[in-house]
Amino acid sequence: MKQDPYAALRYKDFRSYISMRFFFTFAYQMQTIVLGAYIYDITHDKIALALIGLFEAIPAIGLALFGGYFSDKFEKRKLLLTVFAAVIFSSSVMLVVTYHGMAQHLHITHIVPVIYAMIFVNGAARAFYAPAAFTVMANSVPKEVYPNSSTWNGSTWKIASIVAPVVGGFVYGIYGITPVFIIILSFLLITLFAVSMLKKIEPVFVPKEGVFKSLSEGIRFVFSNRMMLGAISLDMFSVFFGGVVMLLPVFAKDILHVGPEGLGLMRGASSLGAVVTMLAMTRYSPMAKPWRNLLFVVTGFGLSIICFALSRNFYLSLFFLFAEGAFDSVSMTIRGTIMQLLTPDNMRGRVSSVNQMFISSSNEIGDFESGVAAHFLGTVPAAIFGGCMTLVVVTITFLKTKKLVPLSLHEINAEPEVAK
Repeated sequence: MKQDPYAALRYKDFRSYISMRFFFTFAYQMQTIVLGAYIYDITHDKIALALIGLFEAIPAIGLALFGGYFSDKFEKRKLLLTVFAAVIFSSSVMLVVTYHGMAQHLHITHIVPVIYAMIFVNGAARAFYAPAAFTVMANSVPKEVYPNSSTWNGSTWKIASIVAPVVGGFVYGIYGITPVFIIILSFLLITLFAVSMLKKIEPVFVPKEGVFKSLSEGIRFVFSNRMMLGAISLDMFSVFFGGVVMLLPVFAKDILHVGPEGLGLMRGASSLGAVVTMLAMTRYSPMAKPWRNLLFVVTGFGLSIICFALSRNFYLSLFFLFAEGAFDSVSMTIRGTIMQLLTPDNMRGRVSSVNQMFISSSNEIGDFESGVAAHFLGTVPAAIFGGCMTLVVVTITFLKTKKLVPLSLHEINAEPEVAK
């Protein structure tokens, strides 16, 4: 389906939103890639890598429902400013403890726990960031522009995800970790400015019940909608088993032997595939048959992970990571559009928080699962196992949701009940 590729960008509020999205994503992705390489360099331990995901997942999942509740209840711009202040604090602490001059004052046994503690702070901040950002995005464009805004939102995130790991890998490999954190803090400060340009979004949800009863409304809404629950579950299990992000430092150092620079390129390859695909989706939407297309691209995601695990050629590995990012970007666009269309305005924060619980459990706990599996099975068998499990998940999902396959976006938009 052809559409206006710049529809969402014609709205000032949306441009402010994606500016915030870009600069925060750049800082976050740069920090993630460098912390993984740094911790593996000083510990040579796959479990230490796995703990990065676990320390971020615990608060992100544990506080996700409360993040949605507060997002629905309070003004969004003020909430986002508080979130980014916490992120700047944690990055500043990590800058101090990883500074080369601190080695004579802090032993490795103290540096790593401090980093884990600050990752925990970031996870808590993310629990409040995701639902607030989701609400800001939904209020920045009319409903008919949601598919285009989802594509641009994903493209902005992926563009930053291409550049940040490459820049982070090269700066870390050549100059060390301190200049990397200086760049990270600079981008976080720009993020604060972008947030200040957002319009105020006052709450439309006034809780009449207690906090836990209000939170349960969001959970019941998601679990009562078969398409929404299916999309979230499919993403959760496929990324939980099939994600290889946490294992990339091991592939780069021990299997492909390409160092931090190669690690940055590997992270960037996946995002490059996503951006190229998302730019194509601004003109040609994948939403004609969203459920059919979602099942197809998650299958491609699983196959690309298996091929990556088997590759021993660096450039071929980059190609398979490119394909993985391309398939994942279509999945993200479809899932984001489905959530926007099916969620009432007064429940966006709480529904987004339920989604965040799924996403956090799949990403961060998936990282922990990958690290533990690699420790006991070996890096390559762990990645192959994850890709195969993704294919199993897609098969089970297809068998349970056959009636959703022929639905068009028009049918979902006109009659949301058909997705139940």
